[in-house]
Amino acid sequence: MQARASALLAAAMVCCMISGASAAVTSYGQSFEGLVLTDPDALADDGWVVWGNVYDADTVFLYGYGAPAPNHSLAFSQIVTGEGGPTQEVQQLAIFSDYENTAHDTTGNLIESNVFREYTIEAGDVGKCWFFEFDAKLGNIEKNTTATAFIKTIDPSNNYAMTNFIHEDMTSIPTTWQRYSIRIGIDTLLVGQLLQFGFMNLAKDYEGSGIFYDNVEIRPETVDVPDGSVVAKVRMGQNVPNPFNPTTRIDFALEQPGSIEITVFDISGRRVATLHDGELAAGEHYVTWDGRTDQGNPATSGLYLYVLKTPTDQVSRRMMLVR
Repeated sequence: MQARASALLAAAMVCCMISGASAAVTSYGQSFEGLVLTDPDALADDGWVVWGNVYDADTVFLYGYGAPAPNHSLAFSQIVTGEGGPTQEVQQLAIFSDYENTAHDTTGNLIESNVFREYTIEAGDVGKCWFFEFDAKLGNIEKNTTATAFIKTIDPSNNYAMTNFIHEDMTSIPTTWQRYSIRIGIDTLLVGQLLQFGFMNLAKDYEGSGIFYDNVEIRPETVDVPDGSVVAKVRMGQNVPNPFNPTTRIDFALEQPGSIEITVFDISGRRVATLHDGELAAGEHYVTWDGRTDQGNPATSGLYLYVLKTPTDQVSRRMMLVR
């Protein structure tokens, strides 16, 4: 499925503190059949948390907020019935925007709603590949609303900066149930960071934003990796400088030669600029962006995502252009 950039949106701030000390990464499976449908704390008690980010019409970050995951129809998440097939049984998980946040009333404001499970990466996780698998079907996505399933890593020692954002675009999935899977390889540089598995959407003006999920599974697969080597085939750094004007540099490295694409997207999901598309040798590389679109026009001030994609890996980061 072709990824839309709006589904690549990374949180400007990510919930890292609301649930206290995160547990070590462990396997998890949930069909939602054993959770009490009417219990407002059912999802929170099962370990789910939420985080919201609010942006203005110019995609400037305004504020973030978090809490244990609710189980009701007005904000973030709810256990529902009647949406499943034979393998989804009676109860499913619905993910949608925080409609209790009155930022929806302000024309142009965007609310990014994240619902996720959070863990701390330990030394014993190095060399493992963690899989995030789930069933999903389309709900009531309206207008420019987008939806994403994600794996994020967050670095508490670097002001909770996001270091990985691996995702699956759920915005235009079928209205019938399908199985999806995303994964992340753990290397030594991620030890001590937070690992989040979850779902999010970006919506405004109380527009529909629902996606249904079920049979969620988080599981490891040990890979044969020599000591000190890197599981991931690509590595991409934060652009420098950031914020920037007029140009910025993006450094990245490839473990093996191959075809790569580096693309810049704006917060509403439009492709802005392609910085590279083609074959590269293994090793260290960099690209620069001059803040212009593919058509040569100056891009406006605001938050952008740059995405490095290979046939097997995808990494994204956020950057700010200030005119």
